[in-house]
Amino acid sequence: MQRSTDRILVTHVGSLVRPMSIRNILSARDHGEPYDEAAYQKTLTQEVAGVVRKQAEVGIDIVSDGEYGKAGWIRYVSERLGGFDHRPFRAGDREQNPVYLIREAERFKEFYEAYTPIQYYDWLPPGETKTGLGNSVAALRKNLMVWECVAPITYKGQAAVAQDIANFKSALAGVNVTGGFMPVAAPMSARGLWLNAYYKSDEEIVVALADALKEEYKAIVDAGFILQLDDAFLAHEYDRLRGLMSEREAHRYAQRCVDLTNYALAGIPEDKVRYHVCWGSWNAPHTTDPPLKTLVDLILQIKAQAYSLESANPRHEHEWMVWKDVKLPDGKILIPGVVTHSTNVVEHPELVAWRIRNFASVVGRENVIAGTDCGFSQSYNIVRCHPSVQWAKLEALVEGARLASRELWGR
Repeated sequence: MQRSTDRILVTHVGSLVRPMSIRNILSARDHGEPYDEAAYQKTLTQEVAGVVRKQAEVGIDIVSDGEYGKAGWIRYVSERLGGFDHRPFRAGDREQNPVYLIREAERFKEFYEAYTPIQYYDWLPPGETKTGLGNSVAALRKNLMVWECVAPITYKGQAAVAQDIANFKSALAGVNVTGGFMPVAAPMSARGLWLNAYYKSDEEIVVALADALKEEYKAIVDAGFILQLDDAFLAHEYDRLRGLMSEREAHRYAQRCVDLTNYALAGIPEDKVRYHVCWGSWNAPHTTDPPLKTLVDLILQIKAQAYSLESANPRHEHEWMVWKDVKLPDGKILIPGVVTHSTNVVEHPELVAWRIRNFASVVGRENVIAGTDCGFSQSYNIVRCHPSVQWAKLEALVEGARLASRELWGR
């Protein structure tokens, strides 16, 4: 894996805002509406080439395909796995899936009602009065589809991942960058947003998921790319479980998640893997986020060379200081987020440089690659930043890395 040997390298977390030419087709596919597959594939190839070229022009060193070929950071998984039924939402569906519980939703009920009405109402306990938007919730749900596991999980995404790889390789052939990476969902995160009507327990589900996803992981590494495992649910589930059990029990559960992730990575060299952890991507209070110091021992157990961590938003920016007390193992790399996706305010390059220098001061300049908190678009229809702001943030990231490199290397 590339290191910052003579300057701070720049990357991001992978997902970029899809253009409308892709979003319209993904919306049709998501809702079971007709679309032209051949036209979609042609458009996808062109748009991947364009977004890779744009990253290179901005100055990103280690680029992605923008995840343009995926409906979302975990939603794509169900499309590439056998054993699932894609059907309309039914009353009570989300109550069957505990991952939708957000502990702070009770404290900030008015906020969540206003900010995410569909999700908010599904978090309410059964029988509680649903006020506020009332009947509009049913209207908002009208076209909502869900994935349900109804048979053994198998991997059927060979053609899709092969197309992603081919498009990315073709796009990279015409640009000057340091390297490329492809994000994928970690097994526990892949479990996140679908229902189970087949397996007897979550333990059975996630092992089946890991066995199926291994094929995609291996295909990406065999193609010569860095594999990035996205795992927001490590922190999310830890937060949820702290409302149900003791801290020790939650930590023990999280340890099983780590063991499962390493099981899925068996046979893949550590220097081909980056592991991304964030605390969710919504613009919310985040008052119940478990602190990095609680999770860091778990994160460092993952068999990856680099760890990409949310580090630029107001809830987690101070956590660079954790590395004063926790030693980064020899040979490992930190990819801290030094610009965030959770606000449309563009960071000043001098602030970005300051954040980079903070990390360099505690883990060494050669062990830092500048990154982002998370992806700018968690699915084709969930956009955290306007695309113009997204690129402005990445430009600030590149300029901040230049300023930091000038001070850290004295040139």
